[in-house]
Amino acid sequence: MNKASDTFDVSIDHEFDFSSPEYVELFDNSAATAFQHPLWLDRLYAKLALHARAEPLIVVVRRRLTGTLAMVLPLLRIRRGPIRTVEFADLRVSDYLAPVCSHELLSQLLEDEHACAEIRRLIRPFDLLRMTKLPDGRLPIENLLGTPRRVSMDTNAYATVLLAPFEHWRASAMDRSYQKELAKKCRQLEKKGALVFSCCDDSASALATMEVMRKLRGPRFQAQGDGDLLQRPEYYDFYSDVALRGLGCFVRLYAMKMDGNVIAAVLGLCHRDSFLVIMSAFDIAGYKSQSLGALMFERVARDCIERGDRMLDFTIGDEPYKKSFGGQPSPIWAVTQAGSTAGTIALFALRQAPWLKVAAKRISEFRLPATRTSSPTR
Repeated sequence: MNKASDTFDVSIDHEFDFSSPEYVELFDNSAATAFQHPLWLDRLYAKLALHARAEPLIVVVRRRLTGTLAMVLPLLRIRRGPIRTVEFADLRVSDYLAPVCSHELLSQLLEDEHACAEIRRLIRPFDLLRMTKLPDGRLPIENLLGTPRRVSMDTNAYATVLLAPFEHWRASAMDRSYQKELAKKCRQLEKKGALVFSCCDDSASALATMEVMRKLRGPRFQAQGDGDLLQRPEYYDFYSDVALRGLGCFVRLYAMKMDGNVIAAVLGLCHRDSFLVIMSAFDIAGYKSQSLGALMFERVARDCIERGDRMLDFTIGDEPYKKSFGGQPSPIWAVTQAGSTAGTIALFALRQAPWLKVAAKRISEFRLPATRTSSPTR
């Protein structure tokens, strides 16, 4: 173990156990997001890192006197084209990224120059350090890593505050005309057959719904020219595995059925009285004029309110429908630092003309064929 100070010990643990009781306790008492949940990170490292040829770079900080786990920084080393990057454990499935610790612990750690210096030493070498998708108001990782100040990304996250009862929330969040329009669409849809909305509560229904989601999303995103992560076996396995393992506690999978057939679905994560939407699918071809997506999210909101949730988080992406449900934007931030000449050139390109940014992005994502870079919910 690398000793960095009289207060903290800092080390790299490539095989850190995210399902261990000590990490579960750390996460529960941290300011981290749902995307650092023990199950999420355990499956990400186990399922996706190998396919991306990414090397785990897990920074572990413990209190020296007791050995108690104080912070975990879940990172990856990955070569994207010619560029060696160090980045958060994301691989295109996470919307919010943060170190796993409390605000109090981070403040203590920032006062320990030796520990901070050791962390910065251990994550090298790299051409480019990329810390993207940092939520607004979260832990200041740039202070920990000694990087330039964070900058705003070209997208926002959206969330709506939920109020009970459902009718109260709907009246405050949605325009009256939109409420009437959705009510009309719902009546039209109900006339087509037996309409049922439910939350999957067993493995069989969850797997069947996931398979329908894959089928519905394929043509939709292929038509947009950017593909869909769910069509790739390793990503389908990841999402299905998380859904099955977390069903009923960390994960909710909603399904809308017409005469027993799934026509719409929403997959999301449950974290601290919030439901975070991470993936959705709708039979748009079969129900072109029924606004399936809007009707589905309206019912999801009702169910969340009835369960006592306080926030419906639509996560990253500036799609207009989010504002229709009272979604308020919050900025998403990024921290970058060059560690070599090649990294400096890549970083310069990313900050310049749009065509250079696109070209640099294609180079940086050489290992992962082009798909949606934000959360695959859209």
